[in-house]
Amino acid sequence: MSVFWQDIRYGLRVLAKNPGFAAIAILTLALGIGANTAIFSVVRGVLIKPMPYENPEQLVDMYWAVPSDPKWPLSFPDFLDVQSQNRSFSQLAAYVYENFSVLNEGEPERVEGEMVSAQFFSMLNIQPILGRTFVESEDRLDGARVAVIGDDLWRRRFNSSPEVLGRSLNLDGKLYTIIGVVPARLPFFEPIVVNVFIPVNQYTDPVFRDRKVHMGTYATGRLKPYVNLKQARADMDRIAAVLAAAYPEGDAKSQINLVPIKEDTVGSMRATLLTLMGAVGFVLLIACANVANLTLARSSARSREFAVRCALGANQFRLIRQLLTESVLLTFTGAFVGVLVAHWGTEAVLANVPRLFQRRSEIRLDMPTLLFTLATAVLAGVLFGLAPALKARRADLAEALKAAGRGRSRARHRTQSVFTVAQLALAVVLLAGAGLMIRTIAKIWRVDPGFNPHKVLTFTINFSPDQRSSVSATRGALREETAWIESMPGILAASGVGGALPVGYAAQMPFWIEGKPKPPSQNEMSSGVWYAVQPDYLQAMGIPLLRGRFLSPDDAEHSPSIVVIDENFAREFFPNEDPIGKRINTELMGPLRSEIVGIVGHTKQQGPGDTEREDREGQFYFAISQIPDQVIGLFTGMEIVARTAGEPLASVSSIRAASQKFDPGQVTFDFKSIDELLSESVANQRFTMILLSVFAALALLLSAIGVYGVISCLVSQRTREIGVRVALGAQRDDVLRLILGEGARLALLGIAIGLAASLGLTRLLAKMLFGVRSTDPLTLATATVILSVAALLACYVPARRAVRVDPMVALRYE
Repeated sequence: MSVFWQDIRYGLRVLAKNPGFAAIAILTLALGIGANTAIFSVVRGVLIKPMPYENPEQLVDMYWAVPSDPKWPLSFPDFLDVQSQNRSFSQLAAYVYENFSVLNEGEPERVEGEMVSAQFFSMLNIQPILGRTFVESEDRLDGARVAVIGDDLWRRRFNSSPEVLGRSLNLDGKLYTIIGVVPARLPFFEPIVVNVFIPVNQYTDPVFRDRKVHMGTYATGRLKPYVNLKQARADMDRIAAVLAAAYPEGDAKSQINLVPIKEDTVGSMRATLLTLMGAVGFVLLIACANVANLTLARSSARSREFAVRCALGANQFRLIRQLLTESVLLTFTGAFVGVLVAHWGTEAVLANVPRLFQRRSEIRLDMPTLLFTLATAVLAGVLFGLAPALKARRADLAEALKAAGRGRSRARHRTQSVFTVAQLALAVVLLAGAGLMIRTIAKIWRVDPGFNPHKVLTFTINFSPDQRSSVSATRGALREETAWIESMPGILAASGVGGALPVGYAAQMPFWIEGKPKPPSQNEMSSGVWYAVQPDYLQAMGIPLLRGRFLSPDDAEHSPSIVVIDENFAREFFPNEDPIGKRINTELMGPLRSEIVGIVGHTKQQGPGDTEREDREGQFYFAISQIPDQVIGLFTGMEIVARTAGEPLASVSSIRAASQKFDPGQVTFDFKSIDELLSESVANQRFTMILLSVFAALALLLSAIGVYGVISCLVSQRTREIGVRVALGAQRDDVLRLILGEGARLALLGIAIGLAASLGLTRLLAKMLFGVRSTDPLTLATATVILSVAALLACYVPARRAVRVDPMVALRYE
């Protein structure tokens, strides 16, 4: 230990005598280690940390898999059958998203809610803060009307009073007794803050209990001990076969899909995060190579010191340990500064994380992350300290004690060149990756979404209890809401929207073409994205009418049912005939036999980056006024799209005020511009692009510094040679070409290796790309040019210094 502390003290003195070297090395390492730590905090929070449930490996999400979608919601009757017939689950709970208007004293407020099974809370081991959760006797049609509220609502509306238990909660005009308080920010529903829970089995609407209707019922189950996923899936196949035989119209040709809860939550983000982790690892390797180059250059000035120490009796292991000690000192200091960089970096990452990023609350700089930083520091210290230490081990005492020993300088230069080539190769890969993501975003933004998104506002209205008191009252509300919105100053056109909303959410409906054989079951029917809209919808959204007509005010409740289809629908189902006048049948709407009266342009339902399958899917439009009574009864409110004369969000306050005047019991919320929704639709690609661009910029900077260091070292080592060349008649251009040629050789070799690596590694980005291949020649060429220019600029300064060498001074150099 005495020798160890002696090495540390000596290392500190050496670094103090070389503050410039120490500062550059520490800053370089801090950037590499800090960036790695920041990304690792995200990877650990999202992918590595266990899910915050008891025995999370037992939890699986359940879906109804139909031919068009493996993750379709269940129908509630099918859930009840699976719950009663399964042999695999100790607990199985359903949940259905719903938003509610809280109409207790004070201003009406919209809150996020969930209708859940009685077993939901116990299955996830969610303990109430106050009171209790549901029991089985309450999760029935005739059960007591009770509610569990979130602590956020408890604080805001009830001042955290323990006397809230037993009080009434007015939800959409219905009174519920509050029996418990639970955390509102549950990881299961992240990032949504859920403030109201009610029993799902009390939902009385007949459509909800129709086996052919999949009204957003999702399920999660806890496997019994010693039951694995394969056994559970076999059990679900057995139940699906029983249901298909018993209810062929609704359940034929479908399966029950089980997905582990962690895979379902974060599986889609795994490739992105691991790609970013690999990219930031490249940055650390470049930083280590840079510091190794600096250390090698600095060790040339210490060669005599090492030789003298060896001559005085120090063995080679002693010198290696000293050099590694100095390296580790540098890395620990760099790691300390890197923690600050990681703190800022993590905050910056969180600021750019997409709004719907799962497990966002788990991202933080905790103790395991700091231990990762420590391990990274030790590894980095060993990596960049190894080359100088090995050089010291092979030191030739006689050569080192000579004033003009040049052989060792050439060997050192070769090692530095290898590090520089590696830096440049890694930088090419990062530049290529960043370039591909930049081109992806550029391609997406150039895609025509099929509508004009500018100056369009969207928001939701939750109807008041009076507006929902009957079907006729709801129909009246659907008409009157749009009328007062269109009468407001600055509103050019407005329409209510049911079903799907472009760039917001999709809703699919099975159908069959009249005159063609009806498929034997609903799951074997074709399906399309359906919208229930009003006559001004095309004007509000800027969608072109291609043929025929759109909806009109005359398409009223008792008029013949009509439908408008999009160009994709017409191309797929009426390829060689005129669809105008043909009819489609939709059982879920009554059934409706709807005549096709027009064709409109196709819209990118999921945004400009729609997948190929989603982009091909046909779309059709019904008149809200013609929706059957059993479906109108499900409307608790409606989405509004409104084209504005000015900035869309500038109308929010006036719309809120007008809404309260129109009906004080209704709530308007979730105001967004369509431009904002479009931006959110590419949030994942933008997030990846930003981080890869930052890493590529760091890699470019560090690589340029590395090239500069190597060429500067080369110039200093060849000062005498350059002096001789000049004395013998070499011109300035000759010397410039000599030095720049050395830099160009390194750059070309590094770029060639990097391009070869890029052809393989950029394939990891393939699923995130849009309109561009992972081997895109333009991107690779651009990365090559950028790095070549950066490398030559880094060479230029030492090259200019070389051409100023005075031959007389150079010949007296040693």
